[in-house]
Amino acid sequence: MPPEQPGPQQLPQYVPQQPVVATAPVASQPPGQPQPAPTQDPNAKQPLDKKTPPPPQNPNSTQNTLLISEIRDNMVIMKDGSFRAVISCKSINFDLMSSREREGVEYSYQNFLNSLNFPIQILVRSQRVDIGPYIEKLTNLRKNQDNMLLNVLMDDYIDFIDVLSQEANIMDKSFYIALPYFPLGNVADIKNQTKGFFAKLFAKQSMGVLQIDEVSYQKAKDEIKNRVDLVTSGLFQMGVNSFQLSTKELGELYYNVYNPDTSVREPLTNFQQNTSIYIKKADTPQPNSTSQGAVNG
Repeated sequence: MPPEQPGPQQLPQYVPQQPVVATAPVASQPPGQPQPAPTQDPNAKQPLDKKTPPPPQNPNSTQNTLLISEIRDNMVIMKDGSFRAVISCKSINFDLMSSREREGVEYSYQNFLNSLNFPIQILVRSQRVDIGPYIEKLTNLRKNQDNMLLNVLMDDYIDFIDVLSQEANIMDKSFYIALPYFPLGNVADIKNQTKGFFAKLFAKQSMGVLQIDEVSYQKAKDEIKNRVDLVTSGLFQMGVNSFQLSTKELGELYYNVYNPDTSVREPLTNFQQNTSIYIKKADTPQPNSTSQGAVNG
């Protein structure tokens, strides 16, 4: 193969230069001072960052700490799917009984505890008595009294009751028995009831909607009724009168328990005035303006 002949000398190609942009001189910073951050071109492509996760919700809100899901049919439905029934008991004066009567009550109480095949909770609640309605009743009677002597005596009695209620805490004791029922019959659910209050308070609980089928609900009602009958008959043998709290009475009880100060000033006695106890968003689409006008009209 013949050697290559040297060709003509090639001239360097002309490359256009970018225009030089004059920039202001950057003043030198003394040592130890933070340097200014370099300016970035807004049109330059920014690197793709990961999506910032939303701030976590507070799991310890008031709604989460409330363990009650619903109250219906004289039962309390808990968030874990279990049921509760509450029995109110009347007290008996054990100190005024004779020795033989005391022994009878003690033996009856032992037989009552031995006959139970499910756990119970005995609650003794002390609540301050509101003397306001009683004083108001006396004041109305005093206004309708024409006898001057009786008016003076009633004024002294009203002042005495008022001063006594302010200086001394007049307490009223109530006695309750709570009967639980776990549909699954899981021993772990019963063990969880023995956890401390703060362990339950700071535990994360789901806000999902509790769903119970009709068969399980009817079985729970029958089982609760059987347990209530068993407990009331055992208490009757001891001479203790008892009855199961209704749905309205359960609402008043939990209202007084969760609002000890407000319940004294604002008692919850009439449920007919509470027209919006539970509000749920409808699943159907919102009606159009025409239908709304027809309904409103």
